Amino acid sequence: MRQLSKPILLRTACALALGLGVIAIPELAVAQISVSITLAPPALPVYEQPVLVEEGSIWAPGYWAYNQDGYFWVPGTWVQPPEAGLLWTPGYWGWGNDGYAWNEGYWGATVGFYGGIAYGYGYSGQGYSGGHWQGHQFFYNTEVSHVNVANVHNVYRQTIVNNTTVNRVSFNGGTGGVRAQPSAEERTAARAPHQAATASQMQHRQAATSNPARSPEKASRETAVAPTERRPPVHAADLPAVTHQAAPTTGNAGRDQANQREQDNLRDGQEKQRQDLQRTQAADHERAAKQPSSSGTQQLEQQHQAQTQALAQRHAVEQKTLQDTQQKRPEAKREEPHAGKGP
Repeated sequence: MRQLSKPILLRTACALALGLGVIAIPELAVAQISVSITLAPPALPVYEQPVLVEEGSIWAPGYWAYNQDGYFWVPGTWVQPPEAGLLWTPGYWGWGNDGYAWNEGYWGATVGFYGGIAYGYGYSGQGYSGGHWQGHQFFYNTEVSHVNVANVHNVYRQTIVNNTTVNRVSFNGGTGGVRAQPSAEERTAARAPHQAATASQMQHRQAATSNPARSPEKASRETAVAPTERRPPVHAADLPAVTHQAAPTTGNAGRDQANQREQDNLRDGQEKQRQDLQRTQAADHERAAKQPSSSGTQQLEQQHQAQTQALAQRHAVEQKTLQDTQQKRPEAKREEPHAGKGP
């Protein structure tokens, strides 16, 4: 029998994977493609999470899929869960049996193992910190989830301490892959009842196959914001309150007191500016919510982000300028030489 070339083998393998078979891994009870691909998936591209404008959806991160033409990128998207109380466990590529196999994502009561892949925006490699269910309502953590607070009111802020090394590796195991192993809780989550991706998720994936701009070559040249756990501030409400700054010690008690008064005045003025901008932006959201169309929401968010970042930058420059000025000791006055008396 004539041996097939490698490209033909890859295309045939992919066709079988997409059209025919999935097998269950007994260890994790997760669906996995039945054939292996010897080419490792590319690094995760960098991208900005789109703004959630209507509550109820849960973030499903982007991932690399594979068809007869090779890898293609499926962008992350906000997804309505099949029912209240369910969370999304992303799929992942894993090395085994001399190839990379895709482990399908699923909906379940808890988040299971997804290869330790740092997908970002709440998916740091283990669990999900972008939000949680309270009864039949989903609450969003605005520290890692980009939501429009004018429309989405179930929000909270919780700083996430991420001890995982953030990188763009998109697969588990093999050469250069993530070395994570499932925990006991993640194994239990995989064995518990769960549901497959929704019809809208499958349609979203199918739509990505016709987008050549999301090829590995294009994605590797992306210059958008990297998918880190902490996103840039969008609103003045995202900025921390301006805190008290201690003036530098100069050795002159009177000057130190004057310096501290300057620091306190600057702090009070900057905090008032932050609060004024916060109120202005909140009023913008209230007016926008009353409009029949939400087509200007993205433009408004971009405007608010520009305002917020400009304010933060100006405050940082003002603070540094004042500190530099105060750290310079006033030069001691020189006494004029006394005229000598003549003979």
